[in-house]
Amino acid sequence: QARLRESGGGLVQAGDSLRLSCAASGRPFSRTSLAWFRQAPGKEREFVAAISWSPNNTYYADSVKGRFTISRDNTGNTLSLEMIDLKPEDTAVYYCASATGLLHRLAVRNIKVYDSWGQGTQVTVSS
Repeated sequence: QARLRESGGGLVQAGDSLRLSCAASGRPFSRTSLAWFRQAPGKEREFVAAISWSPNNTYYADSVKGRFTISRDNTGNTLSLEMIDLKPEDTAVYYCASATGLLHRLAVRNIKVYDSWGQGTQVTVSS
């Protein structure tokens, strides 16, 4: 399993931007599928975005498409999530996740395929 550690969360106002990072170790980073999920209070953890590695295809939840951008730095073993035009409904704990190998595009949104998770970072968007 990979070891993942998120950073970059915080309290922002609606319309602001924020960049989350996830530092990874313990698994060959360049050959893992990576994703961001989030969990709001009282709700289930939900898919936000994912990125594969051959090629670097990206996938987004409809609720964040056009506002969030996922990217990976295979040299620095870092996964990022650039978030713009944040909304109060984006408030949640954000988790990065890792899975070995190349996931099918229909599988990237499935929480069960990821076997490594970070501890999460809180994002709070005030109105």
